[in-house]
Amino acid sequence: MAYSIGSISGAHLNPAVSIGAFVAGRISVTDLIGYTVSQTIGAIIAAGMILVIATNSIGGHDVAVSGLGQNGWGAGYDGEFFMISAFIFEVVATAVFLVVILGVMSDKGTPMMAGLVIGLTLVMIHLVGISVTGTSVKPARSIGPALFVGALHCRSFGCSLLPH
Repeated sequence: MAYSIGSISGAHLNPAVSIGAFVAGRISVTDLIGYTVSQTIGAIIAAGMILVIATNSIGGHDVAVSGLGQNGWGAGYDGEFFMISAFIFEVVATAVFLVVILGVMSDKGTPMMAGLVIGLTLVMIHLVGISVTGTSVKPARSIGPALFVGALHCRSFGCSLLPH
């Protein structure tokens, strides 16, 4: 995607990247809001489409049993890491991802290689993190499926992320 839409929008597909670009002074607050809202809405729509596709087969798909690709942690989830380990992994992996993206896209970076470098970094992050959290490093990617599987419970005083 970096190569295909990078020249159009800077390939802002990830709220964490947009926040990093804002902090680095590369986009305005208006662009930040527009990108993050659009990214989150897009992730929710994408998760909804995946749900429709998955549940409309002869065998069906039980979201309660099989999930929808949401992140997780704890007993029964792959590596069975505790929530603190999952949180630390996601924060550190997202930071690494942002440093790589901001570095290759800087004035002194190598934009011609950006897609390859960013893609390989993301592969490395996923190879390490799939057993820890399912790997997100993208807040919108986490919110989309979480809404459909009930992993994100909103009440009048805010939202809380629950395991699984």
